[in-house]
Amino acid sequence: MTPRPVTLRCLIATLVLLGATALHADPPNDNGPWKRHTIDATSRGADGAKLADVNGDGLPDITTGWEEGGLIRVYLNPGPVKAKRPWPAVTVGRVGSPEDAVFVDLDGDGALDVVSSCEGSVQAVHVHWAPQDAGRYQDESAWTTAAIPATVNRSRWMFAEPMQVDGRRGVDLIVGSKDPRAMVGWLESPEIPRDLAAWKLHPLYEARWIMSLLPIDMNGNGRLDILLSDRKGADSGILWLENPGADAMPAPSTPQAPAAGLRDTVHAGAAWNEHLIGGHGLEVMFLHVTDLDDDGLDDILCAVLPAGVLCLRRLDPRGTNWSSHMIPGPPRDSAGTPKGVHAADLNGDGRLDILMTCENAQGERSGVWWIDVAPFAAESQPIYHDIGGPEGVKFDLIQLDDLDADGDLDLITCEERHQLGVIWYENPAR
Repeated sequence: MTPRPVTLRCLIATLVLLGATALHADPPNDNGPWKRHTIDATSRGADGAKLADVNGDGLPDITTGWEEGGLIRVYLNPGPVKAKRPWPAVTVGRVGSPEDAVFVDLDGDGALDVVSSCEGSVQAVHVHWAPQDAGRYQDESAWTTAAIPATVNRSRWMFAEPMQVDGRRGVDLIVGSKDPRAMVGWLESPEIPRDLAAWKLHPLYEARWIMSLLPIDMNGNGRLDILLSDRKGADSGILWLENPGADAMPAPSTPQAPAAGLRDTVHAGAAWNEHLIGGHGLEVMFLHVTDLDDDGLDDILCAVLPAGVLCLRRLDPRGTNWSSHMIPGPPRDSAGTPKGVHAADLNGDGRLDILMTCENAQGERSGVWWIDVAPFAAESQPIYHDIGGPEGVKFDLIQLDDLDADGDLDLITCEERHQLGVIWYENPAR
């Protein structure tokens, strides 16, 4: 494992202190919140939104898990004329305490299925099989749901993402969880993907609370690695696991590892080496990857409690050298605590802006913001813009798309405490 650099920890700690004091003195720039539109608010605890075009019409559709409501739903984008009204929806599965849902054609039949991760009393990764008949995609009775047995009661599952790991058979899944028995692992697709009992779970990394899990080629060798943020514990931080290559993967005949003793059951084959990027010892939340400085290399943004947004600048194509800069969040009397983060040009000035969602946005605090700032310029003073207004307490992942086709990017997210549900905010730039 890459040694933990003491100098980086000290630098980040200093930046956190700065963000909590002097830089927070600037009041937010208040141009008024953006107009909010409801996609669905008919269940409880909407928790994250993932996008994909499920019907080939060129428009992004959405899947969301409702944690308290126990539902997994898909929302079909009705197009810009009707996007400001509730969207057509289908409940594709009913499970306990879903934390996340993601689209993936798991069996290769051309229809996008949904995989959900459950972290409450029902601890399992479920597959919601889409009907092969495209005409029945919106028919709830045509969907079937089943748990992957290798995940049942194994951990509190937070996320699953599709990734071809071993170069064999169908698409695999990478999965992340939180204590007890928290891990990052991969689920090996069997010869017949619908035979869920044949899926094997291979633990890769002992975690505490996974907040982000992204399949990305971090070193430019053509293989997808795993970028993650681990929120809790002495080794919290942002790191990536280096894919050792298909030749180093366990053979298909490798027996399934037993459930106990994670460190003793790491998958057969070469280790996935760990590379620390930054944020060691900090409470890191969601990640976003983009080229912030237009140098051709992808950088990383991470929401960090309680300070703000950690900007990690990639210094080499191999993904082993990084610098860091902390951008403080809006003043605490105006905003909740950082959770989600994204970057895009919101106002058409040709420069990336930073978007942030929050938890704990009680009272008059806003839970959705955008920050006008140069991410790696220490002298750049952030200007804060309120998107969400006082409605809502706990917001989640940020997705962006021009939903009303007016030429600017709108913000899609979920709110799960005041039951705002699955929502989008209309960018007023145009």
